[in-house]
Amino acid sequence: MTTYITTPIYYVNAMPHIGHAYTTIIADTYSRFRCLCGDEVCFQTGTDEHGEKIVQAAEGEGISPREYVDRISDSFRQTWPGLDIAPDHFIRTTDADHIKLVQDILQKVYDQGDIYFSEYSGHYCKGCERFLTEKELVDGKCPDHQTVPEEISEQNYFFRMSKYQDWLIDHIKSNPEYITPERYRNEVLSFLSEPLEDLCISRPCSRLTWGIPLPFDKNFVTYVWFDALINYLTGIGYPNGPDFDKHWSVAEHVIAKDILKPHAIYWPTMLQSMGVAPYQRLHVHGYWNVDETKMSKSIGNVIRPGELVEEYGVDTVRYFLLREMSFGRDSSFSTEALESRRNSDLANDVGNLFSRALTMLAKYADSIVPEIDKATVTEEDRVLVDALEKMVADYTTAMNAFEFHKALQSIWEVIGMLNRFIVTNAPWELAKDPDQAGRLNTVLYFLADSLRLLALVLRPVMPTAADKMAVALGQADELAKATLEEEGCWGRMPAGTVLHQGEALFPRLEKKKKQQPQAQTQGKGQGKKGQAKKKEAEPEIDMEGLITFEQFGEVELRVAEIVTAEKIKKANKLLKLTVKAPEERTLVAGIALHYSPEDLVGKKVIIVANLKPAKLMGITSQGMVLAAKETDADGNERLVLSTVAGDIAPGSRVA
Repeated sequence: MTTYITTPIYYVNAMPHIGHAYTTIIADTYSRFRCLCGDEVCFQTGTDEHGEKIVQAAEGEGISPREYVDRISDSFRQTWPGLDIAPDHFIRTTDADHIKLVQDILQKVYDQGDIYFSEYSGHYCKGCERFLTEKELVDGKCPDHQTVPEEISEQNYFFRMSKYQDWLIDHIKSNPEYITPERYRNEVLSFLSEPLEDLCISRPCSRLTWGIPLPFDKNFVTYVWFDALINYLTGIGYPNGPDFDKHWSVAEHVIAKDILKPHAIYWPTMLQSMGVAPYQRLHVHGYWNVDETKMSKSIGNVIRPGELVEEYGVDTVRYFLLREMSFGRDSSFSTEALESRRNSDLANDVGNLFSRALTMLAKYADSIVPEIDKATVTEEDRVLVDALEKMVADYTTAMNAFEFHKALQSIWEVIGMLNRFIVTNAPWELAKDPDQAGRLNTVLYFLADSLRLLALVLRPVMPTAADKMAVALGQADELAKATLEEEGCWGRMPAGTVLHQGEALFPRLEKKKKQQPQAQTQGKGQGKKGQAKKKEAEPEIDMEGLITFEQFGEVELRVAEIVTAEKIKKANKLLKLTVKAPEERTLVAGIALHYSPEDLVGKKVIIVANLKPAKLMGITSQGMVLAAKETDADGNERLVLSTVAGDIAPGSRVA
């Protein structure tokens, strides 16, 4: 099979930030996953370099637009290797082959009558670099830039986008997976329920010269979106490249929701006019907010990915972004949440598991993978094998659906199971009894092969950590070229494989302690012999049972909105809740005697979000709902769910 995955080409009026990084990490992770599935993959990213904002930014720095775009484009190109992002092609809209293709397509569309000349008056937003309709304005302002658009009247060229409105509606309705997640498909269909206006595709050279000249009128340059979107064709050799048909037939675009309209409406209608089939899928993700506030240069809360990697490491950054955001919804970034994921998920869970298992294999098997003693295999072992195989299946389904957080959840469920497997089987006890040598070998083999499977499925998400795991497991060459079909099943670790202890995968991040002032031993307040005066004795505090602030910081409390609630058969005290925090998860809560399901939907509660999953009545609960409980003099209990005083977005951290 073939996969063609793209990011948008990033506008070079600003340096790379965490939003750019997330989109590109998503595409890179999907690219690596499809390689793991055995596909031939083409992954493209790049930069969008024409338009008014580029000219303004260059003028602000006192340099030419060409100098400016060369510098910013290179900053994007140089950022990606530091995030373990490896595109197959990096395209620029100032590339000669792209400019030629844009002009060829413009001429083709013009010749068939889908481009015409007209005068237009409207609300022009410089930030969006396009005219906005009355319907798009909010209180007379552009909703994205919060500015009042200019009223401009000028002659320009227009693309007959309205001609293809009915076709586009039919195509979206006939192909449910064309735009994902579904909420964005519905948003596009809602927009298309109103008459579609034609698209202005030019700017007069009297106002803008930094653009691609129209081939049929040198007094105009093309509008930035008609230029930019065509990059997806340029990069794979449209129209006559040897691999064009193979790649375009499976094309998938990854974008943020702010550019949904150009990709879901402008682009498919342009393709239809050109006689080119639509792309296969459009994947739309939400915004990264910073401490619940949208990132903005003006308020100075833009997060730079290079700084995060320098402080926390590339694997931590990639894991956090993929695990924390439910694809399609907004999510909030904070260093506290990142550090919590690092110490809890990476250091405590997978890092600790890997270190413990390799240490025991070194101590009890001389770092050589032993043979399984089939006579000692237990039912618990078979349950573990089933869980590992289910993990691979669930992981594959979730990755294909762009539900990266769910893919990682499936992996971490098994990591928790393996940590319990070690405790239950206690290799250190088995090693004391010569009669248990066969069982000890079986347990150690199960650990070694489970680590191999974890290294395999983590490769698309955390390639550097997965490489370290593969080296330590003596499987560097094998896992580098492995596919899920060949190696994604139980029992493929060869007995006799030599292991290496290696360094810790994820050392815990220690919180920086403030330096305390040194106690004075001389000076004011001392007695004649230089002895400090005694202070009044402070009352002693009983420290038993108390926790530190750092320990409390490990508990991740979040606001969650209850989406659905239902009773659980044969459990009169339990309810099954689906909550949004911000991703959807299932909780089992012992509140059925105090709340009816219909009273809970829409209610915002506080949950423990980083509690390890547990099964209750056969249902996996991914967290805990907090509530206060009191008992009256007659022994009657009253339970009240914990909530927040004001309206706040689901997923917000409780600090």
